[in-house]
Amino acid sequence: MTPLHTLTTLAAEEKSQQVTDWAARIGWVVGLLLFIALVYWLMREGWKWRGTLQGDLPELPTAPEEPGEATLTMAGRYHGSTTAGQWLDRIVARGLGTRSRAELTLTDQGVGVVRPGAEDFFIPAAALRGARLDKGIAGKVLAEGGLLVITWEHGGREIDSGFRSDRAAEHAAWVEALTAQHHSNRHDMEGAR
Repeated sequence: MTPLHTLTTLAAEEKSQQVTDWAARIGWVVGLLLFIALVYWLMREGWKWRGTLQGDLPELPTAPEEPGEATLTMAGRYHGSTTAGQWLDRIVARGLGTRSRAELTLTDQGVGVVRPGAEDFFIPAAALRGARLDKGIAGKVLAEGGLLVITWEHGGREIDSGFRSDRAAEHAAWVEALTAQHHSNRHDMEGAR
């Protein structure tokens, strides 16, 4: 074998790199983006449909002008509201589905919930049905006991609203105070009969 023959054989065996098909890649990227946009649109429509189904929920109560002396305060996050006892049945009507920062204030008249960037609401003392520590609400799962869940009645339905304090050690004091206030209110209503 001559050196020229060897070079010719090597040159014939070498193949060039495959050229990237940019049109196919761009087509795949555009298709993926359209699919993501479709999924997002369907989720948004589902959210609006759920709001329509829950349209019978009356306006949320607002804090009274003189709410009274604050017994407890808490800064943290509002994680959402659900139908009581059904931690995945999210309530989106009246802005209750919007997660946000929250500041809670407990007075003798109830619980004031101030939410920057979302609608504030008030849970009247007469509407309180209980409080507990839990680990999840509205699809949000935290550590065991990492969530303060307040059960209250509004518009003929019982609602669980979930809050997480910036200092989780505060949760137990809130459960104790809300439970005592609920029992006191129930006792007062039974005495009035």
